[in-house]
Amino acid sequence: MASGSFLIYVVGFLAQIFFSARILFQWILSERAKQVVSPAIFWILSIAGSYLLCLYGWMRNDFAIILGQFISYYIYLWNLKEKGIWTKVPLLLKAFLILTPIAAGGFALNDLPNFVNSFFRNEEVPIWLLIFGSAGQVIFTLRFIYQWYYSYHRNESLLPAGFWVISLIGSFIIIAYGIIRHDPVLILGQSVGFIAYSRNLIIGHRHAKTLRDEK
Repeated sequence: MASGSFLIYVVGFLAQIFFSARILFQWILSERAKQVVSPAIFWILSIAGSYLLCLYGWMRNDFAIILGQFISYYIYLWNLKEKGIWTKVPLLLKAFLILTPIAAGGFALNDLPNFVNSFFRNEEVPIWLLIFGSAGQVIFTLRFIYQWYYSYHRNESLLPAGFWVISLIGSFIIIAYGIIRHDPVLILGQSVGFIAYSRNLIIGHRHAKTLRDEK
């Protein structure tokens, strides 16, 4: 493996470590509480993983990966605000976190022809596969849009059952995309979450049943 390829995979696997860690922490805390919880550490690790996975997608010339991260990134920041963490972040770091994706988007648009050639005319990713992979990322990202909508109307950061259902569907498509792309980062990263997603559905169902029985 060339040194360049090795570095790319290091970045990708490090991103997935952050994502896997967020699910692991959330799962453990939910098991202890006997209900689905949305801990602050989940959103902190999400931002770290999102940064690195976006960089990985850029290095792999994979628009499908980048698309998903751009959509969900600011939802992570909103959840940090709801958790009371955002107010404790230094001003310079806040500016850095808010402006980095905008700057990256501006950089890409500044050289639009090269961006289109790199991401949409990539011989390694035919257009049908790009659409398939992007669809998986969009579905996977919709879970955070749903989570934001659900939480916003309740003035609290929550992880509802629908979040985990959408996670399972999107994860399945991304794994299929990763298999076709021979991308171990996507395959391993998404496979880890399958058990936690399913377990959270079970925990949520049991907690809801307990609440109904107590009434």
